[in-house]
Formats: sequence, C-alpha cells, structure tokens
Amino acid sequence: MDSRINGQSWRRYVSAFILLSAAMNTASAVTHYSIPEEMEEGSVVANLAADLGLDMKTLSKRKMRLDVIAGKKYLDVNKETGELYIVENMDREYLCSSKTATTCFLKMEVIIENPVRIFNIELEIVDINDNAPRFRRDIINLDISESTPAGERFSLSNAIDPDVGTNSVKTYHISESDHFDIEIQTGRDGSKFADLILKKALNREEHAVHNLILTAVDGGVPARSGTANIIVRVLDTNDNAPQFDKDSYNINIMENSPIGSLVVKLNATDLDEGTNSVIVYSYSLYTSEKTHETFSLNPNNGEITVKEMINYEDFRIYDMEDSPMGNAK
Repeated sequence: MDSRINGQSWRRYVSAFILLSAAMNTASAVTHYSIPEEMEEGSVVANLAADLGLDMKTLSKRKMRLDVIAGKKYLDVNKETGELYIVENMDREYLCSSKTATTCFLKMEVIIENPVRIFNIELEIVDINDNAPRFRRDIINLDISESTPAGERFSLSNAIDPDVGTNSVKTYHISESDHFDIEIQTGRDGSKFADLILKKALNREEHAVHNLILTAVDGGVPARSGTANIIVRVLDTNDNAPQFDKDSYNINIMENSPIGSLVVKLNATDLDEGTNSVIVYSYSLYTSEKTHETFSLNPNNGEITVKEMINYEDFRIYDMEDSPMGNAK
C-alpha cells in the first residue's frame, strides 16, 4: 500500500500487528512495528491513525505527539494523514549497542488530547549487513620455532563485527600455504575464532619468514569481509616453554569491585637461561572483547586487575586464556 507525505515521493508501508495482553482485569494494547535499520528519512512506517482506530477528521485538532527516544526525535506523525514516518536515520548498532542482544526495540508512547489517550508503540529495528568484519590487529606477528612439530596450533586474532545473527562473522579463510592451514572454532557466545595449524615442519634456513593473509567473512547477503596479515618468523630452537604454576585459575570476584583492585597474580617459570628465560604475560587471542574491556593484565608481573566496573547482571562468567611468552633468540 502506497501513500504520500506532504507531496513527497511515494513510500512503502511496513507491516504491523497488534499484541494484546491482559492482567488484573485490565487490558493494554501494544502496537508493534518492524523496520530495517537505516531506512531513509521520510520513509513511512505505517498509518498509525488507522492502526489505532482514530478518526482522521478530528486528528489534527487533538494534538498528537510522540515521546522523544534517547534525546532524539527519530519518528513523527503526519497530522494530516496519520502516517508514522522516519525523521532521522536509525542505526541499530548505536541504539542497541549490546552485542548479545538478538532483538532491538524502541518503546514509545503516542499521546493525544481532547480527550487524553495514551497508546504504547514498540518499534523493532531489524539488523542489516551494513558492517564488514574487522580485526583488532591488522598485522598478526607469530614467532614459531623450527623445532615445532607438525599439527601444532596457534591462536589468531579474531575479527569483530557490530552486526548480529547471520550478519556477524561466519567463517575465516587463509591464503594458500604448504606449511599452514586454519581450523574454525566457536566460542561460548557463538563468536568465531581461527586457529593456525602447522601442516609441515619449518626450516629457518630455507624460509625464515612466512607471509599469510587471513580473511574473515560474515554471513550477510551479499557477504562482507575483512583481512589481516599474518607474519610468521621462524626461530632457532628454544628448548623450554614457560609453564604456569597452575593449569587453571578459578576466581570469584564481587560485582562493583573498585577499579584497580587485584583479581589474581599469575606465576609462570621458564627453565631456559638468559634472555630465553624472560617472561611476558599476555591474553590469548581467544579472550573476548568484553574481558579485554573489563580486566587489565600487567605483561611484566602477571597481575590481573579490574579495569572497569563489573555488573553481575551484564556478564557473570569471564573466560581468559593467558600466555606466558619467553624470549627466543
């Protein structure tokens, strides 16, 4: 069904339906609309007056108004036609910033006077594939000893995509190589990671540096992608790898713990001598973006401290993989 707004070009209505609920012998109606994000300004969402059963002949005299959303007036009502239309572009990733949210709703009230009536409106903003995956690091540097056996795996920096569902990162590809391949892993929250797999033992004298291209692809139609460069330096044999004093650390921490408070102090040792025994602590690339934002890791002494306020209702379990790295010459 098409219509005009003050002589503007024809716009297409978005389908709507009414959700009814009843409690305590009272009834309330919520009018639900669903639109794709970033609809053009002036696009018609629906004929609100018709959906609410309002008399068009008296509508202009009754001073209909909408609540302001997040300090901005994204929608308005044409007082002559009763049409609800877009005033300002709506970006789903801005309005609903939580990556874990599968749905994004804007709730508002429609108020009319003479007599006063209030209607509840719920607008669902549907994700479109408007973002390409990007890597936290454009260049991934790996140092791999030539004594490393085939089959060994190495964590790679994961790509992030503000889009959700099928429009988020779906898979990874790597440029052709005789020595390397990748294996896709799925995190607890559904996010995708890639492990680099050593297919064939390295020989520093034959090939001291390997340059690879890692590509992240989302599930949108058409698909979008982003790339990162992997630079593998082949090192002479370093006999011993650093070892933590525990295989795992399980820590309970109170929500709203002060920023800067100590969570845990990691301890790793390396049996090598000299520069090969110097240890640097770092998060594994499997560690989630939320953990990076919430906790700081001191690379020199292994202390993990609170970086921002912790809210139990937002996130209850934080997974960390920490790597002690010894210098190898």
